[in-house]
Amino acid sequence: MNELVMTTAVADPAEPDGAPRLAVLDILRGIAILGILFMNINDMGGPMMASDPRPLGWTGADQAAWWLREVLANGTARCLLEMLFGVGMVILTDRAAIRMGEARVLRGYAFRNLVLFGFGLVHVFVLLWPGEILHTYGLAALVAMLFRRLKPRTLLSIGLLLATVQLVGAGIGLTLTARQYSDGVALHARQAASRPLTEPERKRLRAYDKRIAAHAKDRADDQREVDHEDQARAGTAASWAGAAWHDIIYFERTGVEIGAIWEAAGTMLIGAALFRWGIIQGRRSRRFYVVATIVAYAIGLSLRAGDAWATTRFDHWPYLIDATGEYARLATTLGHLSLVNLLLTTTAGVRLLRPLIAAGRTALTIYVAQTLICLWVIYPPWGLRLYHQQGWASLMLTAAAIDAALLVGANAWVRRFDIAPVEWAWRSILAGRRLAWRRGARALPA
Repeated sequence: MNELVMTTAVADPAEPDGAPRLAVLDILRGIAILGILFMNINDMGGPMMASDPRPLGWTGADQAAWWLREVLANGTARCLLEMLFGVGMVILTDRAAIRMGEARVLRGYAFRNLVLFGFGLVHVFVLLWPGEILHTYGLAALVAMLFRRLKPRTLLSIGLLLATVQLVGAGIGLTLTARQYSDGVALHARQAASRPLTEPERKRLRAYDKRIAAHAKDRADDQREVDHEDQARAGTAASWAGAAWHDIIYFERTGVEIGAIWEAAGTMLIGAALFRWGIIQGRRSRRFYVVATIVAYAIGLSLRAGDAWATTRFDHWPYLIDATGEYARLATTLGHLSLVNLLLTTTAGVRLLRPLIAAGRTALTIYVAQTLICLWVIYPPWGLRLYHQQGWASLMLTAAAIDAALLVGANAWVRRFDIAPVEWAWRSILAGRRLAWRRGARALPA
């Protein structure tokens, strides 16, 4: 068991249900919520619809920043938050089950996530962040909670099964497409060499040409979407809001939300299993975390590097490595949380990571603050107007500066207050009373 878990597991009086807080979980949550800005800021400071990274900037520094982000971080902050949602599900429902029946436990947990879903909608439609995750996690948690009483091995199996479906489905589609592309290229070469084709071969060639034409049309449509977004987000306040709502509707219409719920629910179950086994909260041996870090990074970072390499070919060829994205994300995240728990077995690691406890305890407020700073100050047409003015390196440095300021603010806040503003609003609704802000203050009665 790591040193920090042994010495700083404390109860948070602001929790309406009295659920205990573990410092290592707050550290992981702090890392995730600060890390997620590095994933979001390019969509805040540039077009969300862009799939090609080059238009944001492709200097040597930009490429280095993009590669580091893509290999080490992309998707892992989201993955870690999803795992921690699974952990929260176990802690909250197990604790509630001691006092009440199963039906009341499920109703209480469902209400908790429906309130979170409502907060997410405000974040989407009022604060204008189309990439918002709270409403998605609120819905995914409603699915995950149905499996909460299963054994850890079963939870892990279901979570990995959902990831495998993505792997197999994408793999089959990419394999078939790659074969068609290879076949089409070979048939065109034969035709150029004036070698006759059979009728079945001409039929396959026509199908290939039709697919290439459809792909070219899709790329042209995507570019028009990017151009429209750039024009709208660089225009007026009304066009800025309109672009955000347009993106929201596009994501819902194209099924992105369904895929996000599928991913999140599966990862929540994996997080629940890892918590029941004591892995996330640091209850395994130092040797376990050393091996887990090495193995997880060897798998995850290798797959990530291959996927990044395929992206930088810019030829839109259907590389099979693209299908491994979900497993790469899970493996890399497991490496991150294992490394954190390994660091917490050392005095230097504890000192380094301790400030992140405050970020974990104010995670919702930090998440909303990131949106307000970026979408309401730095990039909008009524603010600093830096939309599409920064390259990858500049965007990553901006995210680092914002996170540093928020981390300092979070530590200053928790020294004086029990609860952060957004957490206070959410938990006050759950508790049915106005919770106290300051340390030692009494909550108002219901």
